[in-house]
Amino acid sequence: MVKEYYSTASGSTCIPPRHFYALSDKPGDVFQKKRLYQRIHLPKLSPTEAEFMRLVNNGNVEDVKEFLQECSDLDINCIDYQGISALHIAVRNESMDMVDFLLNQPRIDLGDNVLHAVRNNSINILVKLLDAQKKISPGLEFAGALHSADFPEYITPLILAAQCGHYKIVGLLIERGHTILMPHTPRCFCTCCKSMFLNEDPLRFSLARLSVYQALSSPVYIIQTSSDPILTAFHLASELEVNASTNIQLAASYLQLKGDVSAFAVDLIGCCRTSGEVECILKQTSGFHGRHFVLPRLLMAVNCKQKEFVAHPNTQQVLESYWLGECTWKNRSFCMKIMEILTRLLITPLMLIMSMVTPRHWLVRYWQIPLNKLITHVAAYLLFLTLVFHISNQDKRYQKRGPPNTGAEGPVILYVCGYIWSAARMCLMQGPRRYLAEMWNWAEIIMLLLFVLSFGFWISAAMDVTSANEYLERRYWNQHDPTLLAEGTFCLATIFAYFRLMYLCQLSYHLGPLQVSLGKMTIDIYKYIIVFTIIISAFTAGLARLYQYYDGMVYEDDFGVKTVQVSSFTSLADTLKTLFWALFCMAPLESSDVVISNTRDIMVSENFHGNRHEFTEFIGYFCFGCFEVISVIVVLNMLIATMSNTFQRVNDNVAIEWTFGKTEVYINYILQTTLPSPFNLIPTASGMSTVVEWLRVKIGNTPGMRALWSPSYCCYVERDVEANVLKEFPVLMTVLAQRYFSKKLSNKVI
Repeated sequence: MVKEYYSTASGSTCIPPRHFYALSDKPGDVFQKKRLYQRIHLPKLSPTEAEFMRLVNNGNVEDVKEFLQECSDLDINCIDYQGISALHIAVRNESMDMVDFLLNQPRIDLGDNVLHAVRNNSINILVKLLDAQKKISPGLEFAGALHSADFPEYITPLILAAQCGHYKIVGLLIERGHTILMPHTPRCFCTCCKSMFLNEDPLRFSLARLSVYQALSSPVYIIQTSSDPILTAFHLASELEVNASTNIQLAASYLQLKGDVSAFAVDLIGCCRTSGEVECILKQTSGFHGRHFVLPRLLMAVNCKQKEFVAHPNTQQVLESYWLGECTWKNRSFCMKIMEILTRLLITPLMLIMSMVTPRHWLVRYWQIPLNKLITHVAAYLLFLTLVFHISNQDKRYQKRGPPNTGAEGPVILYVCGYIWSAARMCLMQGPRRYLAEMWNWAEIIMLLLFVLSFGFWISAAMDVTSANEYLERRYWNQHDPTLLAEGTFCLATIFAYFRLMYLCQLSYHLGPLQVSLGKMTIDIYKYIIVFTIIISAFTAGLARLYQYYDGMVYEDDFGVKTVQVSSFTSLADTLKTLFWALFCMAPLESSDVVISNTRDIMVSENFHGNRHEFTEFIGYFCFGCFEVISVIVVLNMLIATMSNTFQRVNDNVAIEWTFGKTEVYINYILQTTLPSPFNLIPTASGMSTVVEWLRVKIGNTPGMRALWSPSYCCYVERDVEANVLKEFPVLMTVLAQRYFSKKLSNKVI
């Protein structure tokens, strides 16, 4: 006989009596009795218990006291089908007298009422419940509730209070010693994490981790536990992003938390009312490691990809004041701006002389304004592009073997050396991680490498013509001739050099969003390249040598018209080439034709006829057609739709995306030298001052300054925050917190 089990409300397992199935011999009746017996059984109040619950709900302590005296055997901890007890009802009704009365009962079970009091924001009742728990066991109040129908066991009072946003309760619990431990990183391999990974239930562990982060991300908790809430928000946002990438199942929840934390930092900076308050925040160096920057917190926000914080009008207002300085560039006409760029190109040698002789002159300080640095560097770069264009467009018809001889080669080499030094300097200033994280820097590195390769081939070509015929005609040159290699690499370098002009488009309000959209679309292209690679590899593997036998065959019909076999699927290289150009509909339809040379009939002399391998040709046409449908019609159109969606997403968020990209350009030119390439190769007083300052601080131990060295930043001087800024910051954070809560309260009222 089969045994049937069911679980009661208390969790115990019951076995039905053996004579249960003997009540009826009919199979249908047995089945009905089984279904009736296996139903879910929830707690049910007796009439006495129901009356007791009603009296507690009324809130009259005297009536409840009399009832308990009459019914001395009543279970005071009885619960209904929802798991609600008498103490639950008193806590829910916020009846202080009833709670006091029930807590004084000898057999009272506190259960999860502490959490209910936290959720209801009942501070006085919560204190009484916590004191009652403390009498039972000193550490009981810091733990969660077991066997609760409303709360998991990993939910502690402080976690719940932070999640609910109850400011006073969070402060009360922190004063009583409640804490929230920061979870370890997802990639932590300590002994504790390994043990939890092996022994803990994975679902419970993931939900508990998410619950902790929900509490840690609460503004009321951050403000009461952190002296720098904005820095804490930045760190939390970074951790939440790492957790989202690791725990894919809960990625949406983590990303939502990240957005909330970032919005909290934006709200705080939005509560500032003066530029001085914003500067006080942006000049904080806590959490920032590296070379001195005029606005360290802004640079940290850029590194953490806090786009809303960076693009906030308050932040941009302060940054714009540092960017423009005393320059009146925006008020000038277009013609005046062009004249300014050309004039700056002519006076660059004068700037070099003054920077070497009189580094403290007001003109030198004027040229050190970030916007003026941009103008000077753009003017020099336009001259560099002119020289590159002059070299790449020399007449090739009568060119001799060897390096070009236009007269612009020397200046171009100096320019490239200056740009190499500038790139190395920016890598040390920003650190390799941040420098290499920007795609435009990779484009510059590739450009400089191509120019260096071209110069190397020029040297090789110059050495080669000394031992070979310089006047040999071009068509007789070897395919790997250094002159030809130099022309090819210089061609690619020229393309990259002109392509870098798009970097400056980020400064334009009209071109910036388009440039940002193009950058985002490249990410979509990278994703689809993987898909295209798999598709092309699959068809190439099958078609690589399908037509190899027919390569070079010619068929001649009765009218003398000859048909040649197309080199489409005859080799691996030809197959790849055919399928690649088929993506752009540039492969001929004849690529799938099978051409067989004319064959002589054995039985009849002088009788030629054409044989056809129709099945092989059918397979070729079928595979080629399937490739066109999959890659061109489906995948390529999906790529177009994805790129359109990306452009629309950037366009919908154009203010933030464009402003963030513009800020990155601002930061790069704030860190740039005053003099452009190739004048930056000449040491100046301002350039040498950093070396002198490092030595002076290293030897003299200057207060507030430390001479440090690291593999990322080499030698640099780290400065403490100014005394007045350091003193004003805690007061400012207090004021901003008050404004933040006042603004939230007014929004709720509205």
